[in-house]
Amino acid sequence: MDSAEDHFKKVVHNDANENASDEDTDSECDDSEKIGFIPTKEDKESGSTIGSDEEDETSDKEEAAVTQMVKEQEDREKETEDADYSKAYNILTTEEVTQQASQTESKDFRVLQHKCDSESPEIRKHLEFLKKLRLHIWASLSRAQYVSLLKDFVESEFFVIDGDSLLLMFSDEETQYLNYFYQIECFLQDFTEKGAKYVIVFFEDAEQMYFPYPHFLFLRTALIEHLKHNTGTTVHTEFSNCLSSKWEIFLKKSYPYFIIVSDIGLTSLQTDYLSIFIAHSLSKKINIVLASGQEYDILRVYGYHVQSVYKHRLFFQKHEQDLRYTCENLVRYEEPFVCLYEHLELSLKSIQKEVCQTVHLLKQLWPEGSDIRRVVCVLACAVGLKIYSNMLENANTSMGAKTEQSARGRSKPLSPEGAAELCRLQCLTVAFLLHMPLSQRAQIRIMKSCWTKQVLPLIKMQQLCTHFALTQLSDTNDWKLDLTYLPDLNDDSLLINLAHYYEVEYTEGLEFKKELGKEMENEYQCLWDTVTKLAVKYSFGDAFPIRKTSQLFLEQEQTFRVYEEEIPNIGLIPVKSDLVEDYAGDVLKELPVLESNDPAVTSLIKHKEFDELHHWHSGRPLTEEYERVRCNANAKSKDPQERRLIQKLQTFYHFYGSTLEDSTSKLIVYQEDVSGNANAAVKKTQKKHKSKAETIAEENNRRLKTKEEKKEQEQWKTLCIPTEKEIKANLTVGINKLEKFLKTLKSKSVKFSVEMRGLSACLEVWKEHCRQQGNKSKDLSKAVQVVRRIHILLEKYQDLLEKPHLQKLTRYLRLLGFENLACSLSGQTGENNDQNISNYAIEVGPARFQLQYMDYYLLREERNDPDPRVQHFIPDTWQRELLDAVDNNESAVIVAPTSSGKTYASYYCMEKVLKTSNDGVVVYVAPTNALVNQVVGTIYSRFTKKLPDGLVVCGVFTRDYRNDVMNSQILVTVPQCLEILMLSPRCQKWTKRIQYVIFDEVHCLGGEIGAEIWEHLLVTIRCPFLALSATVSNPEHLTEWLQSVKRYWQCAENTIKGSSTNSEKNFTRKCKVKSKVQEQKKSYHVRLVLYEERYNDLDKYVCSLKGSDFIIEHCHPCAALTVNHIENYGIPSDLSLSPRESIQLYDTMVKVWQEWPRAQELDPEEFVSFKNKVVIKKADVRKYEQELKKELSKWIVLGQRQKVNELLEHLKPKPVDCPEKEKWKHFASFVDKLHEIDKLPAIFFIFNVDSVECAARNVFLSLLKKQKIEQDPNTEREKERLRDELRKVKKMLTKFNPQDTKKLSSTKMENMVLLSTTKKQLEKRLKRLTAIPSACTYADPKAVDKDTLMKIFHRLRFERRGYLQQMMALRGIGYHHRSMAIKERQAVEMLFRLGYIKVVTATSTLALGINMPCKSVVFAEDSVFLDALTYRQMSGRAGRRGQDMIGNVFFYDIPLPKVERLIKSNVPQLKGQFPLTISLILRLMLLAAKADDKADARAKALSVLKHSLMSFRKERYAEILKLYFMFSLQFLIKEGYLDQEGNPIGFAGLVTHLYYYEPSNFVLVSFLVKGLFHKLCQPIKGSTVFSEDVLEKLVLILANLFGRKYLPTCSMKYKRTFCQSKVFLEDLPEDFADAVNEYNTKVEENFAHFLLTTAKLADTEQEYRLPLSKTDFTSKNWHGSELASSLMDNTKSVSAISPFACLSGVVDNDLFHGEIINKAVLRSLGINATNCPRLYLNKYDNQGRRRPLNAYALDFYKHGSLTALTTDNWLNEGDAYYALKDFLLLIKSIGTSLSELCDDPNDNVLLAFQQLGEIYEEKLKCI
Repeated sequence: MDSAEDHFKKVVHNDANENASDEDTDSECDDSEKIGFIPTKEDKESGSTIGSDEEDETSDKEEAAVTQMVKEQEDREKETEDADYSKAYNILTTEEVTQQASQTESKDFRVLQHKCDSESPEIRKHLEFLKKLRLHIWASLSRAQYVSLLKDFVESEFFVIDGDSLLLMFSDEETQYLNYFYQIECFLQDFTEKGAKYVIVFFEDAEQMYFPYPHFLFLRTALIEHLKHNTGTTVHTEFSNCLSSKWEIFLKKSYPYFIIVSDIGLTSLQTDYLSIFIAHSLSKKINIVLASGQEYDILRVYGYHVQSVYKHRLFFQKHEQDLRYTCENLVRYEEPFVCLYEHLELSLKSIQKEVCQTVHLLKQLWPEGSDIRRVVCVLACAVGLKIYSNMLENANTSMGAKTEQSARGRSKPLSPEGAAELCRLQCLTVAFLLHMPLSQRAQIRIMKSCWTKQVLPLIKMQQLCTHFALTQLSDTNDWKLDLTYLPDLNDDSLLINLAHYYEVEYTEGLEFKKELGKEMENEYQCLWDTVTKLAVKYSFGDAFPIRKTSQLFLEQEQTFRVYEEEIPNIGLIPVKSDLVEDYAGDVLKELPVLESNDPAVTSLIKHKEFDELHHWHSGRPLTEEYERVRCNANAKSKDPQERRLIQKLQTFYHFYGSTLEDSTSKLIVYQEDVSGNANAAVKKTQKKHKSKAETIAEENNRRLKTKEEKKEQEQWKTLCIPTEKEIKANLTVGINKLEKFLKTLKSKSVKFSVEMRGLSACLEVWKEHCRQQGNKSKDLSKAVQVVRRIHILLEKYQDLLEKPHLQKLTRYLRLLGFENLACSLSGQTGENNDQNISNYAIEVGPARFQLQYMDYYLLREERNDPDPRVQHFIPDTWQRELLDAVDNNESAVIVAPTSSGKTYASYYCMEKVLKTSNDGVVVYVAPTNALVNQVVGTIYSRFTKKLPDGLVVCGVFTRDYRNDVMNSQILVTVPQCLEILMLSPRCQKWTKRIQYVIFDEVHCLGGEIGAEIWEHLLVTIRCPFLALSATVSNPEHLTEWLQSVKRYWQCAENTIKGSSTNSEKNFTRKCKVKSKVQEQKKSYHVRLVLYEERYNDLDKYVCSLKGSDFIIEHCHPCAALTVNHIENYGIPSDLSLSPRESIQLYDTMVKVWQEWPRAQELDPEEFVSFKNKVVIKKADVRKYEQELKKELSKWIVLGQRQKVNELLEHLKPKPVDCPEKEKWKHFASFVDKLHEIDKLPAIFFIFNVDSVECAARNVFLSLLKKQKIEQDPNTEREKERLRDELRKVKKMLTKFNPQDTKKLSSTKMENMVLLSTTKKQLEKRLKRLTAIPSACTYADPKAVDKDTLMKIFHRLRFERRGYLQQMMALRGIGYHHRSMAIKERQAVEMLFRLGYIKVVTATSTLALGINMPCKSVVFAEDSVFLDALTYRQMSGRAGRRGQDMIGNVFFYDIPLPKVERLIKSNVPQLKGQFPLTISLILRLMLLAAKADDKADARAKALSVLKHSLMSFRKERYAEILKLYFMFSLQFLIKEGYLDQEGNPIGFAGLVTHLYYYEPSNFVLVSFLVKGLFHKLCQPIKGSTVFSEDVLEKLVLILANLFGRKYLPTCSMKYKRTFCQSKVFLEDLPEDFADAVNEYNTKVEENFAHFLLTTAKLADTEQEYRLPLSKTDFTSKNWHGSELASSLMDNTKSVSAISPFACLSGVVDNDLFHGEIINKAVLRSLGINATNCPRLYLNKYDNQGRRRPLNAYALDFYKHGSLTALTTDNWLNEGDAYYALKDFLLLIKSIGTSLSELCDDPNDNVLLAFQQLGEIYEEKLKCI
């Protein structure tokens, strides 16, 4: 076990012996509990097929069943609220928490504090409460999710780090003082350099807990002062404790992202204190991140995140008094005092007083100030010696002879002379620290000796003195004190070395002065002289000699560390490979290469078959990965059944696509003569001479247009008067109808007539309104429609406006009171004599009216010239640029907002390729399966093409299914699957057919999972590409990187052309068309197309609940800003204002600063872009907005910070807090409120899967209740009566056989007809009664016809919750999350797009590119997953182009500080991550060796190696990657995966198939090679079936390798009997564990060699600076010292170790043990333990506690229950299902690979994997 654990065994009172059993009724509730709905077993298991006869009856029964479920849930909720912890858990051994902080490490030094009577009833009661608290915290923390903490972090977000937790994270006694600070700074810098913003909080009361531990107390004080003075970190020390009112105000105002806190303290007292802190934070809706178990890589920090839920609020409300009382007891102390050697006592107050006096004296001695190290040293020594001498004197006078006997058992105190000698050594140590550089200190020998019992108490007392000294000095402002070197106040290792030297090695014959050196001697002399002066009345002797007495200071058992292991030779095994030479040839020259006769080379035996008897052929090529994916359909198949399946699939895709696109499918004709000319269509229109046929065609078109125009005119004549009447009756409805009619028209002249009549009608409405209102205030929205029509006429029909029309418009403007606009339009000046003008005038200036009231109706700058390449709309300039890029075969990076129309270029690109050949391929890469299906649907709805048999237009390839991968012209896929094809040697011919690749949502390049795959794809494709995204903040950098890749390919292709293989030429000959396509001019240019303007503005609203009513306040975007944010980051570029918000900002600015100099200039009526302008456009308003923003920033520069603060405060909404339970209780009412104010359809984003379903059901049940209340009480009885009658009639009808009607008598025939008629009538009446009233549904029945609806519902008939979804859909409600079946998700998507469903609750599955536009987006729940990127993706759904003028974003009870941060934060920058893994390198070597076209394959492999985003323009990183590559090759050669020519051998194929699971893939092969699987997999005698025990062991092994989900360490704190699961995964069987250890040893050795070699690339300057404070420890003017030289150890090798880590005794040899790597590695290299492919058998956190693995995969195999995994294994249902699905895919993948490598179908290992796969699949199907 490592030292951290040993240390914590000594120091920490761990509650791990407290065990618990019984079920976890107090674990935090499913979020479903807070909403009020949990599905019953029936709901989960039943599906329904509803026949037409039973439809109504069934639906009623279902409603009753659902209502019953709600009742059961309410009862369950009551039970949960009253749950008692004592019933939930059975603690087997509980240790009463009577252990106070008085329990310390040694009897010779104690800090005594008050003791409480543990027998008092009050204390006993609180001890009981503490048990309850611990269990509550354990239950909450055990559910923690291991996530990326920073997500896509941005500069505005911030979190809190608990200072005491930070202190405890690195509390290891062996860590030297400076190294301790280095580790803390590394931890903080890892956050800082990733863009995080945080504050650190040290609570005042927590200090009390450290007095028994002076070492930690002094560290804590020094750390606070260092962070405050030497770093830019904000440190709060003003809060007394976590329950103080000040702290609560701070939390409310700042609302941190999360708080990092430890779950374990130095003592049980501190652990309880931290538990109270955690409970309080969670109750305040603040999430918790555990300090334990955090890991990091180049881009991210990972940790255990606990989401605050309702249960936490409930616990705090119930037990607030207990928590406050307990907290007071934990931090309440009487005055403590120190006791040395069991009899020397002194109060801490007197030490504090002594320090205060001595500081005052020191200021007089050193008035000019000094370095903190000198000051602390002399103070600690002087005060320590004075107090110690004083204590000894007092003890001697008071004791006398009587106490001699009682003193026999005690340690003998150190003599005053001995104490003085120790202080001299300390002064000498500080003299060394002041002058000796870190590089020299790093070489000092490592001592194993430790202090004697006599010395330790004095050192501890000095640490107390140091604490008081630092506290005293922190308040000193009148004295110049250099605090830079606070992290280097002492060096225990150096002090022990000096003590050892003077105690053991020093001989009096040597003259001291020669050894010390003049510089050191003077420094030491000065320090000691000051100590003696400060001692005042005491005399402690001169500076020399340093030691007079022979008293021992050190235990003599151990001395120096001896290096037994020698570092092995770093020489490399030579590799002869062109790829290796091309990539890493330059670094190879500098590396030592072994001779061919070296033992390391000769020991490489040619790879032997591991067991010939088993008929294994490890080198046999495996089937392609894509061939293993389930094939849905294949166009090449001749099987009639498969053909039918294809037709069925295509029919569905056409239907699904019809919900995405209005247009019908376009027939593409293959045009053999299409030239490569970029703008052929455009140039065609410019031809001068027309042929006769063209002239006739034009004439026909003209006649047709005239005919259509007449028809439209007739149509308008008919509708003209009714439309006018409708406008006058209801303006909104009438205008909507008018605009709908306008959309159907094609003739511009007819449209113009309609607009003119519309204008007249609108004006009449306004006049009538003015007459009715008289002098009362007028509704200006009616005037808006008048001005809007004027705008449209002036902008869109300018060419048709004649003088009379213009005069009419001028008259109307005058009528509205806009005289200046009228004059501007007519070009005249003069007065109008019309007396009625004032009656209809708008009492607002024209510019203000347009901005404030017309707002989103203002026109955008749109082009009028059509583009022949686009049929259905006129593209903007940026869209034309995209089309040009495609025409010119260029690549492009497109960054444009959601719904702006950037995907149009993708389909134009597809159309181009479909037209130009039957062979060219376009690949569309989408990040998710849902997006893949959407794109496929769109392709089917857009394109039809007749292709030769066996070829299809569209193919699909995902991890779940595939169809027509190799025989389609458009392949839609996910990144992982395209990477498989790109790096597969046997797919290279296909890759050459690719003409274009479209990357949708390319910002996934910076994502948490799979980012490296996007990177590989972008660098391996040779063809042009389109990379689309709405959220990339550094597109220029991305484009430059991609341009560098394209330049590489330009050079590479010139080389490849010269070395084309025959096979390629043959292939080209076969595909003549293809060669034509390839002859098209190639472009290597990468365009950047940026467009920032959203089509619709977004209005943001903050919603809160007050009583039972909702307050919906508009949230001005500027309200999110703060003065500091504007100063530090400026106003975010994408923080845009609507015209109304711009006016609001101006008005507030005028109000706040009445003397504002530019107020007149920026008045809307005077603003240069608005003055006398009839039509103000969006672009004009943008100029105004920019001017206001500039002015706001300028105010700060002008010193008006207070005014800006006031302004921002004025704009802020004032939401009301509401309890969580109330929020969900009224959720349905909130939806209803949105329905009332016409803000539906809406998507409600909720981040918990259970909450998503429950919220939707809540709304559904609310509508059911509403219907019950509103309907006649007799309706139910009537329905029941009709059902009974209907049943009887049906029963009677069944007696008649319809086939025997001829045999029936006429009477019976009459009866049958009568019964049939009765049946129809009854059904009709029942249908009328069961019909859903319009007031009780959000569904729009007009949106979808009955057939379409039934077709969609038909797809749900076999789904688990199909019937419930159907019922909800009929009410216009749906939910959407990734755990649903694909058919269920598609049904919701289609119905929502069609406008039938109006309310959808969803997780982030709808954020990424899914086409589900809506009027409003509601954020209904806060989460760690709701960050800047997710917010932009989700809010982008709001505002349907062509339907909504504006999008709405509602924040439903999201804390205001979080809302502000989301609005103002920028999207994250794309940064590269460490791109190489050993598996990837093996895959690249495999590609280079096995591909048909070697030159092409090598170019691809080199592109991946050379073009990582991480190393772009960073030469040092590029060199590090080359070295990593070389050492990875060494590992692969030694392990028998590559030969010395770089060719794959052995099980290389199997390893690369499992590349996703590195390093488990290598370990699996080692098990196979060692025959461990064959040893384990022994069937039952006489059969080929394996026992349950064997299969369980096999699952255990696979779970340890591939199902690695770590649980928090604290989850093992209590033993508990779980319902069905074991929860914690058992260790591997011993022989398997030994094999893992052997593998790890090899990996660690290889990685250590890599680190030792790369050490030379480290930035030395950076390595000698502390990472956060940048405190410099490089060489100073060091003149050397003989004494210093004698303390050096020349055998100590530290070339690859951080100099700070060297101080704690870490050396190069330690790199061969993986645990130490992160603490020791040179930081500037950017490498850490995550780059070492080591498989941890056990992982430990910073406190040395083991992190258990979740046994979900094995538990499920045993019990087959998904529910048990959610209750016992702390997984949510969706995650558990997907994890199990992945695990099954893995078992099958291994089974398939093994079957291909083994000739013997009866091989035991093979059979065992097959049997296991079948059983596991069966269990998963049964869920």
